Amino acid sequence: MQRFTQRARKKFATLEKRRAHCGRPTQFDFRRRENQALVPRAPANSATLICVPLAAIALGSNLASHAGPPEATLAAAADRLASSGRIVARSSLYSTAPVGFVNQPRFVNAVLLLEASLAPRELLKKLLEIERDFGRKRIDAVLNGPRPLDLDLILYGDLVLHESELELPHPRFAERAFVLVPLNEIAPELRDPRTGLAVSQLAARLPEDANAASRIENEHWAAKIFS
Repeated sequence: MQRFTQRARKKFATLEKRRAHCGRPTQFDFRRRENQALVPRAPANSATLICVPLAAIALGSNLASHAGPPEATLAAAADRLASSGRIVARSSLYSTAPVGFVNQPRFVNAVLLLEASLAPRELLKKLLEIERDFGRKRIDAVLNGPRPLDLDLILYGDLVLHESELELPHPRFAERAFVLVPLNEIAPELRDPRTGLAVSQLAARLPEDANAASRIENEHWAAKIFS
C-alpha cells in the first residue's frame, strides 16, 4: 500500500505540473463557457495541450444491484464513468460505517479521479443517470438510507460553486471518512479550494475510529494508477 500511495503522489505531482500551464478562469467566465480547463493533456498526433478538469468522484453501495454485490456494482459503475472522461486513478475499496441512518449494512466505498470531458452540471446528470441504471431511487427514499449505488461529485478542479442542485466542493466531504480515507490514498496533496487545506490535512482531522473506514480486498476491484 505504501508503494501504491507513492505512485499516486508522483502521478498527482505530474498532473499539478501540467495544470500550472492552464489558466484558472473566474466562476463568471466558467459559467459562460461551461468547459473550464484545469489539467492539460496532449491529444494524439498533436503537440497542442488541451486543458481538461480533474474531478474527484466518490462511489458507494451497500445493496446488491443487477451487476451483483456492492463490490461488483462499484466496478461496473467505474466502467460507466470512463465514458465521461479519462480515469486517472482509483482507490482501494473500503468498508465504511453508515452515516446518519445507522440501522443498515456497512457500505463499500471508493474514490476515483477523472479527467472529465463534461462540464460539472452535465457530469452530475451523468452520475445521476448511472445511479438510476443501477437501481437507485431517490424519490421517497430514506434519507441516508441503504442504496445500490451512490455517486457524488466531490471536487471539480478548483471550482467553488453554490447552486440549488450542485455545490462544489461537496459541502460535507471534509467531514466524511468514507470520502477522505480513499481520496487520501490516491491524492493526499489535492486541496479543498474553499480552505486551501490538503486532503491529507483534512483526513488527519477525522476522529480516530478504527471502524469508520477499513480497506478490503475483492476480486471485482483493484486500486490502480492509470498511465
